Amino acid sequence: MSTPFYVSPQQAMADRAEYARKGIARGRSVVVLQYRDGILFVAENPSRALHKVSEIYDRIAFAAVGKYNEFENLRIGGVRYADLRGYTYHREDVTARGLANVYAQTLGTIFSSVGEKPYEVELIVAEVGDAPTDDQIYRLPHDGSIVDEHGSVAVGGDADRISGRLDRDHRDDMTLGEALRLAVRSLARDPNGNERELTADQLEVAVLDRTRPQQRKFKRLSGEPLERLLAETAGDDDSGDDSGEPAAAPGGGAEETGAGKKDTKGKDEGKGEGKAGDGEE
Repeated sequence: MSTPFYVSPQQAMADRAEYARKGIARGRSVVVLQYRDGILFVAENPSRALHKVSEIYDRIAFAAVGKYNEFENLRIGGVRYADLRGYTYHREDVTARGLANVYAQTLGTIFSSVGEKPYEVELIVAEVGDAPTDDQIYRLPHDGSIVDEHGSVAVGGDADRISGRLDRDHRDDMTLGEALRLAVRSLARDPNGNERELTADQLEVAVLDRTRPQQRKFKRLSGEPLERLLAETAGDDDSGDDSGEPAAAPGGGAEETGAGKKDTKGKDEGKGEGKAGDGEE
């Protein structure tokens, strides 16, 4: 009779963690940023059918990288939890903290189970508050731990390099245009430091906008509104203006300014729940 092969619990957990991390790193990155009026989600995502960023509840959104079928199951479970809790108690009882705890228990149980492989996913759960200080962003790695983030966070792909740039350049009082420009620049730079061009068709963009009068604060930016916003920020880069806002025409008119741009204030709003493509796993 052969002797069973022995692996220490520490080595088994280390192997499972390494397996999950490699799977997550193969996916394209997702960036989440706080800005003046809410929370911005930007993912490099050429797919129009598979979403990485989704709404969970009124003020709560979900972003993920890794295996699509795995984080989609988690997203659906989160929606069911939020709907049931909001119906049973009150809509205000559905919080990002509570949802993050549910996800942490699920991921932790799966990670420590010897009967199945660990999930190759990393999640972000965010909730927009009435003021920037009330915003909540939680990152959940594959092992079910919870990291309370502030300001900016990146997951998937080359997340460490992207997070370093975000930490250096991010400000809490950024406009939507400034935050979008920073997110796209961070995603577009490859490990060698070369800049790629990311178009609206390659991006999935959404916001939790605290200024929306509706109870539901989640909104996707896609199509013409996103292209216009990207064009405005690109124009600002060319003119050397780092404010993230288009220049106003003299005297409040519609004539072009010296920077060659028209006053398009307020036109960067998306039109409801437009579809945006999602990336690979």
